[in-house]
Amino acid sequence: MSHARSEWKDFKTLAPDVDTMVRSLGSAAAQFGLDKPLLELIKLRASQINGCAFCVQFHILAAEKLGVPIDKLNLVVVWREAPIFSSRERAALAWTEALTLVKQGVGDEVYAEASAEFSAQELAYLSSAIGAINVWNRLGVAYRWLPPERKTQATAG
Repeated sequence: MSHARSEWKDFKTLAPDVDTMVRSLGSAAAQFGLDKPLLELIKLRASQINGCAFCVQFHILAAEKLGVPIDKLNLVVVWREAPIFSSRERAALAWTEALTLVKQGVGDEVYAEASAEFSAQELAYLSSAIGAINVWNRLGVAYRWLPPERKTQATAG
């Protein structure tokens, strides 16, 4: 069983400027106007890929608060096989996987799909949100942050 090396609140105390900067990067896409439920889906998917239990739970709770259907939350891990996702959500999830698994490269097909669903500016903001959640995931995995409890959700990126 894994144990926390520290908690998110401890990290915020140790490096408040980093917390503020990553949070700011993560919130830019929503402030720009990208759909918050869509952003929670991409944050959830990246967190699943990266194995960050804290972020998976955090973004499930955040998505529930925004009214994302539980079926979508349950099926995001197999989004390609689940017809419940719109073409815009599919493009965002494919883009998320490509940027999260960047070592495998970002193919022309996934770029074309994302560009068909998002304007150049929207795609830039979506990419920044994906970058931010990947930063949070790396911190959460490194420090083994414990997942937030349903009734005491924190406020992270």
